[in-house]
Amino acid sequence: MPSAQEIVDRSIAYHDPNNNWEDFKGSFTVEMETPSRPLRTSQIHLDFNKSYFKYVVEQADTTTEGVWNKGNCSHKLNDSDRFTSNEAEKHRLNCDRTTKMKDYYTYLYGLPMKIKDPGTILSEKVEISSFHGEAFYKIRVDYEEGVGKDVWYFYFDTKDFRLRHYQFYHDLSKNDGEYILLSEEEVVQGIKMPKVRAWYMNNDDRYLGTDVLYSQK
Repeated sequence: MPSAQEIVDRSIAYHDPNNNWEDFKGSFTVEMETPSRPLRTSQIHLDFNKSYFKYVVEQADTTTEGVWNKGNCSHKLNDSDRFTSNEAEKHRLNCDRTTKMKDYYTYLYGLPMKIKDPGTILSEKVEISSFHGEAFYKIRVDYEEGVGKDVWYFYFDTKDFRLRHYQFYHDLSKNDGEYILLSEEEVVQGIKMPKVRAWYMNNDDRYLGTDVLYSQK
């Protein structure tokens, strides 16, 4: 049985063999389908060396844009930087929201590389666990105080070590949180990223939505 650290290292070698994530500069598009809501298309632009993040989200007849540049934020609504405070509140055009979006996209699309970030507590215990009919290496990750509060479980392929699924809990005792089933791959800047993510609730398997990744040339 490989160690937890070996599994993570071999998974990173599979997904990011040339260590491109560390200095990532690139763009990708994510289309999100959720029950009873219009399709949401998000264009994401990242440049780690310049501490730069930008999103452009189109949903129904509305386009919102946010830029996080070295901690400074700017926003647009329907291609205009002139909007009311009510519109800003409705569309969450604020730096707190933009920072959370930056953290969200850099975390999920940076896995499994992000497991090696400072503040990550990687459990030494490795399980062979059955998840949706397949056996995987299952590893638990916690976070130091001030870094994160959720408990994450990552499921790795037992043959090539690629990341297959993951789930998180806000409170294990309540069986809350979500699990995410990964399928297919999209190569973005030399990194093999999961292309399709299907989201479900842990407690009742309720389907939440699916997002699909597209590389921008």
